[in-house]
Amino acid sequence: MGKIAEQNSVVEDNVAPVQPGALPSFIAKFTVLKNARRELWLTFLIKFLIYTAYSVTNKTMVLWLSKDLGFSDQAAGALVGWVWAPAMTIFTLLAGSLTDAIGLRRTFFLGVAICTVARTVMVTTTIPSLALACGVLPLAVGEALGTPVLLAATRRYSTTAQRSISFSIIYAVMNVGYLAAGWIFDYMRQLDFHFRIDGFAPTTHQQLFLVSLAFEILLFPTIYFLRRSADGRPADAIVSAIPANFWIRIARTVWHSAADTIDLFCRLIGQSGFYRLLVFFLLIGFLKAIFLQMDYVFPKWGDRELGLHAPVGKLSAINSIIIIFLAPIVGALTQRFVAYRMVIIGAAICAAGVFIMALPTEWFVSATNIGITEWLARVYLGVRGNIHPYYVMTVLYLVVFSIGEAFYSPRVYEYAAAIAPPGQEASYASLAYLPFLVGKLLVGTGGWLLAAFCPENGPRHSGTMWLIFALAASVAPLGLIVLRPYISVREVGRQD
Repeated sequence: MGKIAEQNSVVEDNVAPVQPGALPSFIAKFTVLKNARRELWLTFLIKFLIYTAYSVTNKTMVLWLSKDLGFSDQAAGALVGWVWAPAMTIFTLLAGSLTDAIGLRRTFFLGVAICTVARTVMVTTTIPSLALACGVLPLAVGEALGTPVLLAATRRYSTTAQRSISFSIIYAVMNVGYLAAGWIFDYMRQLDFHFRIDGFAPTTHQQLFLVSLAFEILLFPTIYFLRRSADGRPADAIVSAIPANFWIRIARTVWHSAADTIDLFCRLIGQSGFYRLLVFFLLIGFLKAIFLQMDYVFPKWGDRELGLHAPVGKLSAINSIIIIFLAPIVGALTQRFVAYRMVIIGAAICAAGVFIMALPTEWFVSATNIGITEWLARVYLGVRGNIHPYYVMTVLYLVVFSIGEAFYSPRVYEYAAAIAPPGQEASYASLAYLPFLVGKLLVGTGGWLLAAFCPENGPRHSGTMWLIFALAASVAPLGLIVLRPYISVREVGRQD
């Protein structure tokens, strides 16, 4: 796995000392950014643009596959869950070494260029084979290049004093991007705008891809203003023209990165802690599947149960709003507790939230007339006419699930680092991608659940579908409790 380049010593200078006292100390955590380098602020902006474009695409993908390209629920679910999403995770694992080899700035440009071409194909064609081969798969590669680069850029462009708050802001900016994408998704679908340019008449889903393409294009000038000298090498060493052997170097780097990844797993296989962490991440994958279904199952379900172009984007954005504010607070209040225990608590809360969606809708009819429900439905969601009980149930589910996520999600990565043998923290931390990979593989079955229990035409039994999701989510807390004597490892620096 690629190592993040060391921080330039020049940026460590002139860091103001933190003042004593609780309030001044808290304020000082933010004021350390007043002298932050321009590249750090540009990194925050790049993060917002990348994740907004990605989230708009993610929410649109299954609808586009079915409505525009003609795939069934099952095929669309399998394509996003078993092809698109896992491919992006695998390429993300390989992207770190590529970044070290060609530099942050070039990796940014390469990823954005690939995404721009891929999104253009997805906007302009409805031929399934062309859309998948030249659109969806290249987009997975381009998106994957951005993830490790953003983390590396945040570390490189921040001082030691700025680093902690910088990563907190990066996490918040990601959720702001998800929030913006939810609003854009709903607005474009409800606008239902139709236009034609020389025979080209994009569908609503292609228009959403067009919006994500616009965000992608905005990245070019933003990345351009990253100083070349900030890439960790002399400015004159980077020429504007791409050398003839550039693509050969990239191919070699990818090959060596894949070999390094295989070597990493071979070295870890002989350690007992590796198998324990593997089982731990496998269980967490069931929670990630519930999180991912908000993009891959929820839009179709919302259209079928709540009405065409239901505000599913704003509904899913509730999760981002809560996480932005709650995650830091929960982290500060529970930092003295061992990570494994907090993961169990968070997982149990998450699973409990999903069960709300499996309850009879009749139980929530009276709640549709409550003042706060009226405000959420009319003002925030823009619902007209009768308020479906599923709106109440979805809000409750997302609030409870988000509380659980604030408990467990940050601690998953902490647990991986805490149980790692000395000198292998990075190797264990790199395995933190596995829960998302497991979740993506699991959510690939969502198309079959939709077709069976919430078809586009015919009787629907959505409660049964949500019960299956809830039972799947319950595998995580139950497994973590039952298998705790076998997979729990003492965390460095904490007593259970």
